[in-house]
Amino acid sequence: KIFQAVVSCVGNDGTIYIIPKSFETALNKLMAEIQNTFKGLGLLIPYCWKKGEACVVRGSDTVWYRAKIIEVSGSILQVQYIDRGYIESIPQCHLYPTTFYTGIPPFCIPCQLYKTLPIGNFWQQDAVDYLQELLRNEEVEIHVEELPDNPWGKMSISLYFGGMSLSSFMAYQKYCVAEGGQDIQKLGVFEGDLSPSYLLQPLPVPGEVFPVTVTHVVSPKEIYICFDSSGSLTKHSATERAASCDSESLNKALKWCNKIVKTLPHLTNFKKELPCLAEYVDGLWYRAKLLSITQLVPVQILVQFVDYGTYLVAPSSRLRHIPYPLLKYPVQAVRVLLAGFRPASDDKNVERIPYSPEWSLKALWAMLDCVEGKNLSASILTLSPEVTISLYGDDKNLVHLKLIEMGLAELDE
Repeated sequence: KIFQAVVSCVGNDGTIYIIPKSFETALNKLMAEIQNTFKGLGLLIPYCWKKGEACVVRGSDTVWYRAKIIEVSGSILQVQYIDRGYIESIPQCHLYPTTFYTGIPPFCIPCQLYKTLPIGNFWQQDAVDYLQELLRNEEVEIHVEELPDNPWGKMSISLYFGGMSLSSFMAYQKYCVAEGGQDIQKLGVFEGDLSPSYLLQPLPVPGEVFPVTVTHVVSPKEIYICFDSSGSLTKHSATERAASCDSESLNKALKWCNKIVKTLPHLTNFKKELPCLAEYVDGLWYRAKLLSITQLVPVQILVQFVDYGTYLVAPSSRLRHIPYPLLKYPVQAVRVLLAGFRPASDDKNVERIPYSPEWSLKALWAMLDCVEGKNLSASILTLSPEVTISLYGDDKNLVHLKLIEMGLAELDE
């Protein structure tokens, strides 16, 4: 069985407590009922607590939770939140004994990683700290491998975050040994003959109109587009729906990668077109590919962010190996040429685009104004030798008509 779950807690012994997403509605309903039933403070009169006794606990957030007594030690009691998994020491005045809700099974499930042996036969404190930091309150994918012998035992699972196996990742970090190796070689350390590459985005059928977002403008004629599933066109093609699903999954995977990026090795191979992770100016890491070495001392490398089309010259310290699962998503940005116009032969503007001098900088700014933040749509005219499109603005008119109106371009039949 495979399902999505949220990790509520990682115990000090490395037990991973999960709440299946399918349980969330029922858990929220129970929590609302508990808040309505119990108000104010806990039990203020003396009471003889017993180990294993059911109770409700007023947490530090002033919310009441179901719990059970783990240990009695004077006026301080150790309790476990049965729907969350975590254990806490709490003064008696924040507890209330109850037999309410004892017929409802706990919503969180204690789990252990399948065929995963911690170094030293138990999870070391630094490994537990790392698991807590990585997983707590995060949504993950659970593959059930073995059910426990008794209902209170731990379920054996394979856990995946952003498409990566947790067992393999922790083994890669030298916290444990994953029996069978699983997919440890796919964690992003590409060596030897392996030549990873990105998948290309499938394109809509020529002639079909589809919503797009412009992610990068190279020149008025050359741009990068992404398929926009949030567009106002009512009927989305299979290509757009697939692109939307890919984009959402990719964003989740990238969020995880940003969390673990410091554990990924720096690039040492600077082969052209090699996929990698690169740090952008916003401090976040994105999928990229190497284009060229622009400077040897210190090393500076030109990379292109494949999901946007933008370029960056970066030192090698801002480039890292890309985890294997990130290669399964097609590149989101597609390079296209716009049809129907060419640079104006009488454009007297002196300032030109250095890498495309047939165009003036004024024409570039005008094109940016036409596409930035606009609801655009496009249709493909040709697929080869270059992908050529007609691009339409909010008003359903061709965007280049504005440049022609301004005298910055002319019609090209």
